[in-house]
Amino acid sequence: MAPAGVVLNTVLVVVAAVRVAAADLTSRTVHTKYGDVSGVIVQLDAKHLEPVEVFRGIPYASPPLGRLRFMPPVTGALWSGVKIADKFSPVCPQRLPDIANETAALKRMPRGRLEYLKRLLPHLQNQSEDCLYLNIYAPAQGYYYGKILTK
Repeated sequence: MAPAGVVLNTVLVVVAAVRVAAADLTSRTVHTKYGDVSGVIVQLDAKHLEPVEVFRGIPYASPPLGRLRFMPPVTGALWSGVKIADKFSPVCPQRLPDIANETAALKRMPRGRLEYLKRLLPHLQNQSEDCLYLNIYAPAQGYYYGKILTK
């Protein structure tokens, strides 16, 4: 398992970079060697940023459960139909810092980190050993006007 700091920092970057103002299913289907996926168009919370196409919860390996626990990742199974990739999957198990007592927490970390953790921790509550998933962010194809993506 990756050190908690590495996983936590990776999630921090993603959560801090994207705040969803609008999310609509994309009409585009992406073909992968494992199956077809369709994501969502996300309008970022900044005027100068263009919308992105987000594919959440794409499995990149078989779940590390049972005989696969503590083993290197094994290629994932194929799926049929179009996988709607609009929901985040569980994060890998990790010990979360206790920030309930703000005074005590500030003795262990700077205020900026504490404020960052307050925003992040709600996204880390869904933990599971079945956590080998990718969230992919790509420039939206075309221009986004309201709810219609046109070229």
